Amino acid sequence: MFITRAAIVLLSMGAAAAAAPSQAETIQVAIDRLVYLPAEIEAKVGDEVEWINRDALVHTATVEGGADVLLPANKTGRLVLQEAGSFDYICRYHPNMKGRITVRP
Repeated sequence: MFITRAAIVLLSMGAAAAAAPSQAETIQVAIDRLVYLPAEIEAKVGDEVEWINRDALVHTATVEGGADVLLPANKTGRLVLQEAGSFDYICRYHPNMKGRITVRP
């Protein structure tokens, strides 16, 4: 079998593309009537969560001992996920609002 130098370069480029890290994504979580929708999400390190507050009330996305994102009424808030793990979060003002983020490496 005869393989040209161009074919080897193309094969190498394909392998490099397969090994390249995937692009970060933005995962949206709506807040409507005092509920995070969806309440549970999965993401990877580097992804961003965007909370969209559709309520007329101020909310937060607060991890105990960790992140605290303020979500003004009818506004959005964002957080880039920096570490792997599972994180439960609540609204500081409405602790019955609960969510969970599972972050893969």
